[in-house]
Amino acid sequence: MKKKLLLTAATALSLLVLGACSNTGSEEIATMKGNKITVADFYNEAKNTSANQQLARNMIIYQAFEDKYGDKVTQKEIDAKYDEQAKQYGDTFDSQLKAAGYTKESYKKTIKQQLAMEAGLKAHIKLTDADLKTAWESFHPEVEAQIIVASSEDDAKAIKEEVSKDGADFAKIAKEKSVDTTTKDDGGTVKFDSTSTTIPAEVQEAAWKLKDGEISDPIAVTNTSTYTQSFYIVKMVKTSSKGNDMDKYKDQLKEIAEETKLNDSDFTTKVIGEVLKDQNVKIKDSAFSSVLETFIDAADKKTSSSDSATSSSAATSSSAATSTSTATSSSTATSSTEEATTSSSK
Repeated sequence: MKKKLLLTAATALSLLVLGACSNTGSEEIATMKGNKITVADFYNEAKNTSANQQLARNMIIYQAFEDKYGDKVTQKEIDAKYDEQAKQYGDTFDSQLKAAGYTKESYKKTIKQQLAMEAGLKAHIKLTDADLKTAWESFHPEVEAQIIVASSEDDAKAIKEEVSKDGADFAKIAKEKSVDTTTKDDGGTVKFDSTSTTIPAEVQEAAWKLKDGEISDPIAVTNTSTYTQSFYIVKMVKTSSKGNDMDKYKDQLKEIAEETKLNDSDFTTKVIGEVLKDQNVKIKDSAFSSVLETFIDAADKKTSSSDSATSSSAATSSSAATSTSTATSSSTATSSTEEATTSSSK
C-alpha cells in the first residue's frame, strides 16, 4: 500500500507547483479568442480543492521534517530504499515513475523526506517499561512453517484434504499448487515472528496455535489494496515458546513498541505539531490557513498541559514550604524512578 501511495504522490504535486513556477503568475497555460488562462488563474482555482489542501499540508510537513532531520538520513539509506522499490516493480518501475510525474532524482528526494520524517518521529519516542511489557504481551518468537496459498476457498479445501493424507509431501504439493511465487519454489518454507510483515497477521495468529506437524484449516486473507481474497494453509514445522524471560527478546520488543508508537495517531500528530512550531512554519496564503490546525492544536495542548503541571507543582511547593525536607525526598525518589525507566528502555 505504501509503495502505491508513494508512486502516485507526485501526480497532484504538479497542481501546486504550477502556482510557484512563475514570479507573476502571468505565464499562459492556454489562449483562446479574446481570453486566456494563466498559471495564476489555475492556481487560484486549484488551491481550494480538498486534494490540494491535503497536498499543501503534506508538502509543508515533509519539508519541515527534512529541514530538521534530513542530516540524519544517509545517501546509502536513500539508494537502498530506491533499489528496494525498483526491485518490487521490476521492469515497469521506470514507466511507473514517469506516469506518476517523477524522475529518478525527484523520487529520491521524496524518499529522503519520508526517511527524515521517520527519523524525526523516532527521535521523539521514549519507551517505558510499560511500553515493553505491552509489546511482550503480543510477542511470539520465530517459528518455521510451510505455507500453500490458494486463490479460492474451494481450491484451498481440496489442497487441505490432499496434504492431510498419510505420507503426503507438503513441500511437493506447495511447489505444484501454491500461487505464492515467493515461497512455492522452496516448498512453501517460511520463518517468521510477530514482528514479521511478510506473513499476514491472520496467518500468524493461526500458526501460533499449531503444534509441530499440525496443519491449519484454510485461512482467508483479504488484500486491503485490491479487496481480493486468498487462502493460506499452514503446516507447523518447528514452533517455539517465548517463556518468561523478556530480556532475551529485548531488541524485538523495542521494535514492536516503536512501531506501536509510530502507528499511534495521537503521538504522531503531537510530534508533527512540535516540529512545525520548532521550524517556525507560517502560512502565508489564507486559502491554506487551516491545513495545519490539527497538528498545531495538538502541540499547543501538550504545551498547555505541561505548563499547567509546572504551575501546579510550583503552587504545591510554595504551600509546602514548611515541609521542604519531605518534598525534596519525594522529588529525589521520583527522579530516580524516571532515570531507571529511561535506562531500561535504552
